Amino acid sequence: MFEIFGNPTTASGAVVTPDSAMRVSAVFSCVSLIAGAISQLPLHVYERTEESRKRADHDYWWLLNEQMSSAWPTAAAWEYLVAQVLLRGDGIAYLKRNRAGQVTAILPWPRNQVQILEQERNSPRDERRLQYTFSDKEGYFTVDQADVLHLPGFGFNGIHSMSVIQWGARNGIGIALQGDEHAGKFFSEGGKPEVAITTTGKMTTGQQDEFRDAWVKKYGGNQGNRRIPLILTQGLDVKELTMSAVDQQLLESRQWQVIDVARAFGVPPHMIGETTKASSFGSGIEQMSIGFVKHTLGPHLKRFRDELNRKLFLTSRFFVEHNVDGLMAGDSKAQGEYFGKALGGPGTQGWMTINEVRRMKNLPPVEGGDRLYNPTDYQARPGDTTKKDENDDDSEAAAAGEE
Repeated sequence: MFEIFGNPTTASGAVVTPDSAMRVSAVFSCVSLIAGAISQLPLHVYERTEESRKRADHDYWWLLNEQMSSAWPTAAAWEYLVAQVLLRGDGIAYLKRNRAGQVTAILPWPRNQVQILEQERNSPRDERRLQYTFSDKEGYFTVDQADVLHLPGFGFNGIHSMSVIQWGARNGIGIALQGDEHAGKFFSEGGKPEVAITTTGKMTTGQQDEFRDAWVKKYGGNQGNRRIPLILTQGLDVKELTMSAVDQQLLESRQWQVIDVARAFGVPPHMIGETTKASSFGSGIEQMSIGFVKHTLGPHLKRFRDELNRKLFLTSRFFVEHNVDGLMAGDSKAQGEYFGKALGGPGTQGWMTINEVRRMKNLPPVEGGDRLYNPTDYQARPGDTTKKDENDDDSEAAAAGEE
C-alpha cells in the first residue's frame, strides 16, 4: 500500500485510501459517472480490408459487450475496472485462454491483490517485460504479461500508473473527509457553539454538577460530552468557544472541495451536481456532452483500446473501437438535421446509408438500404428529388430516334 499510495495520512489528519475516498460524495459521483459512461459504450470488433474496414462477427464481441466471465456481466466488469483505474491507477484482469490461445474469459482482479514485477533483463537495451502475481483466499499464481489485461491510467511508467486520489486530489479529499465529519458532529449537536459560563459568586461542586446536568438535558446533543459547558466563577457571562458554521465558512469550504475533486478527475462540476459555476465545456446539453466525451473519456478510451488490441488479437487484422455516438447525440431536432445531412440530398453529400442510420437507432435493416446517396440518381431540376426511372434514358433515346 505504501509503495502504491505512499503515506495515506494527509495534512488535514484524514487517512485517504480508495475505500475512504469513495465516502466523499464528490469522489463517488466522479467515479460512478466516468465508469458508468464507459461501461455503456458498445465495443465493436472490426476487420481491416484493403480499402477500409468492416464490422466483424467475432467471438470476442460477446466478452466485450455482454459477459466477460460467468461471474461478471460486462457492464459491471467495465465499471469495476474503470473504478480501479481512477482510484488505484490501474485496472487489472486475467485473460483466461484455451489451448489455441484464444481468450475464453476475462477475470477482473482487485489491484491490491496483484503484484507487478519486472522480469530480469540481460541488457538495458532489452525490452522490458512484466510478470503478474494474482492472489486471493484460495492461493496465488504468476503469469506473463501476455495473459493480463492491464488498463493503464494517466502517467503509466511501464509498470504502474498514477492514482487520481494519490496525486490529483489527495489533500482535497482529506479536507472533504474532515469537513464531512466536522459537519456531522456540528449539526448532530444542534449547530450550537461551545460556551463558557462565568458567575460573579462562588459555586460549590454540587451546584456546578447540578447546573451541568440541567444544561446537558436542555442543550446537549448526540455528542453530549462536547456540550458540557465550562463553568467559571467570579462574573456571570457567556462566551463562545467555537465559531458558528457561517464564521467557519463550512458550507463554502465544502462547496469548494466538490469543485476541487471534480477538477482532479476531469469532470465538469455541473455533471456531479455543482451548478453554481459556469461550465467551460460550452453551452447546451449537446456541447457539454461532446466536451465530456472528448476531454474526459477520450484519453481513457484510447488507452483501453490500445491494450485490448495488443492483448486480444494475435494479428493486426482485427481491432476494437468504442462507439461514442450515443453519448454525443443531441436532441431529436439536432439528430434529425445530422442524419438528414448524413443520408444526403440536393445540395449535400451523403456519407451514410439508411441501414447505417437504422443500426445506430437499433432498428433492423431494410432492403436496398445499403446504398449511398448518388446525386445522379435524382432529377437535376431544383427542388425535384424524384428518383429517375431506370428506363428513362432508354425512353428518351427512343423518342429522339423517332423525331
